[in-house]
Amino acid sequence: MSGLFSSFTLKDVTLRNRIAIPPMCQYSAVDGLSNDWHRVHYNSLARGGAGLVIVEATAVAPEGRITPGCLGIWNDAQAEKLAQIAREIKAAGAVPGIQIAHAGRKASANKPWEGDDHIAADEGRGWETIAPSAVAFGENLPQVPKAMTLDDIARVRNDFVTAAKRALDAGFEWLELHFAHGYLAQSFFSVAANQRTDAYGGDVAGRSRFLLETFDAVRAVWPENLPLTARFGVIEYDGRDEETLEESIGLTKQMRANGLDLLSVSVGFSTPHANIPWGPAFLAPVAERVRREAQIPVASAWGIDSPRIANETIEQGQLDLVMVGRAHLKNPNWSYQAALALDKSDPSWVLPAPYAHWLERYRVSEA
Repeated sequence: MSGLFSSFTLKDVTLRNRIAIPPMCQYSAVDGLSNDWHRVHYNSLARGGAGLVIVEATAVAPEGRITPGCLGIWNDAQAEKLAQIAREIKAAGAVPGIQIAHAGRKASANKPWEGDDHIAADEGRGWETIAPSAVAFGENLPQVPKAMTLDDIARVRNDFVTAAKRALDAGFEWLELHFAHGYLAQSFFSVAANQRTDAYGGDVAGRSRFLLETFDAVRAVWPENLPLTARFGVIEYDGRDEETLEESIGLTKQMRANGLDLLSVSVGFSTPHANIPWGPAFLAPVAERVRREAQIPVASAWGIDSPRIANETIEQGQLDLVMVGRAHLKNPNWSYQAALALDKSDPSWVLPAPYAHWLERYRVSEA
């Protein structure tokens, strides 16, 4: 099996290594528009040597933002700003990706460092949230969402399609659908959040319908030669683990048959009462099972910040890509550091020449 610094080809896109930077919300936009913060942030990450940089959860509609500071791609002005970021990521040697999302009942929240709770109704900054059923997430997110009508479902599905088209026109070469983390799509799949009795609820086929229809609608407009991927919470750690995982693998097989190219394996986060076994690469064995049973390339994040662990998950066939998030916030040049840690004889190619030349020159002279 290839290691962390082997290339990875998916459709017509080749990553220079197996290191990917997952979507990490910056909560720094105004009216969904990216700004200088985002440009510098993503440019820095792309220069650090990762093969893929995925822009943070970008809302397909205004009510789909997690917070008022989230990025959006529901209008052309937002897409034009994002196009500059896509160009700069690509110029730095990484593949530009973007995650499009709808936060559902977890929307209309304060930024994490400002409370990470629902915006109070009397503040005037929040908005009505929507979800498959009128069931609040709970804890610090107590707002009861509006249960979506069939027209609402059709509208949001079309919002994903329009967002995908804008992402393509903006120059992104890797699209990820956010079907995880208790947001709208995950809520449809979740038995804790979805209490519908129509075609979009009930058994696993009903709870899968919104995800499948949305995926198929996006697949119809996204080019066949570019990767179409999804991030999906395949397990909740809520005491129903095996049943949820089997259902999730079944849904993944259906999406794979319909053109899904890779699954980023995550946790559902549909309930605040989950007992998640946090630890180094704790999802890698789960992802390996999805990879094996659904016959699809997989990626995952969570606790993969050690070069050794990252490399082992690739070499052992658990993951095809490693999503290294917070470690890149600590050190945007994590890829270079990983190359040194894994005893690569000449890791200078990981960084741009103006960095690599001096770092390598003095690394060798100091050895």
